[in-house]
Amino acid sequence: MSAPDDRSWEITTPQRIEFDDPVTELQVRVVGGTVNVVGTQEPTTRVEIGKVEGPPLRVRREGGRLVLAYDDLPWRGFLKWLDRKGWRRAVEVSVQVPAHAELSVGVVTAGAVVSGVHGRTRVAGVSGDTTLVGLSGPVAADTVSGSVETQRLSGSLRFSTVSGDLTCIDASADQIKADSVSGAMILDLASPRGDRPADIRLSSVSGELALRLPDDADLTVDAHTTGGAVSSAFDDLHTGGWGDHRITGTLGTGRGALHAVNVSGGLALLRRPPGEAAEGAAEDAAALAAARDPHPPGQPGTPSPAKDL
Repeated sequence: MSAPDDRSWEITTPQRIEFDDPVTELQVRVVGGTVNVVGTQEPTTRVEIGKVEGPPLRVRREGGRLVLAYDDLPWRGFLKWLDRKGWRRAVEVSVQVPAHAELSVGVVTAGAVVSGVHGRTRVAGVSGDTTLVGLSGPVAADTVSGSVETQRLSGSLRFSTVSGDLTCIDASADQIKADSVSGAMILDLASPRGDRPADIRLSSVSGELALRLPDDADLTVDAHTTGGAVSSAFDDLHTGGWGDHRITGTLGTGRGALHAVNVSGGLALLRRPPGEAAEGAAEDAAALAAARDPHPPGQPGTPSPAKDL
């Protein structure tokens, strides 16, 4: 059905709602189930609710903002939402939204896939894994134990986690800032788009750090770990140091910066062959993950646009 502005619905059964007027901001907050958001060049927005278990999911349209959330799950303090009684719920949500809309997605024990969005994107996860495909706007991701995987990310990335892993495949972002307590970070990086130099800053306590840099990387490198092993595939970089294990030096002219700090985890810098296709980058990043985890999760695919119920 086609829906007017400034209305709300309590969804208890599968439904499809279409909005003809542009949506400029989308918020989704769910517990259990799945979330699939696809950015398109169409001006309309389509919401499809599949399975609904437990309390109703509320859908609200407030001018240019569209909210799909449980009433007892606010965005403020989202990562501290640990009401186990409220976990007895699940919902399947698919949203087709204009690509330039701003997006906020929060999941608790639910999986989320976001693709084709060019606006600012925020994701938060409590035990829920998130996959981000082809995003070109700024991305901020915060998790407790949920992992985040990105594919072909070209916007800036800020990532923070306690124990969730970060995997970036074929990322051309010019700014990446990520910190972790025990989660691993595996980054396969392409050269940034445009003229802006790369600025990559990583911090971990005990999680493994592995970066595959482009053959023509233009970076000043300062990476060290106190108790973990280090390795580098670049002859121009120096490996060693007293007290801690350090990789330092300049690649290219050193316009950009790579700063990585680890306490007890290992640190590895690998070289990406020149002119390698994105498919090869994905395979190599998967191999890095497999080397760290002998039973990695399956590679998620690019989501398809929502279909009629």
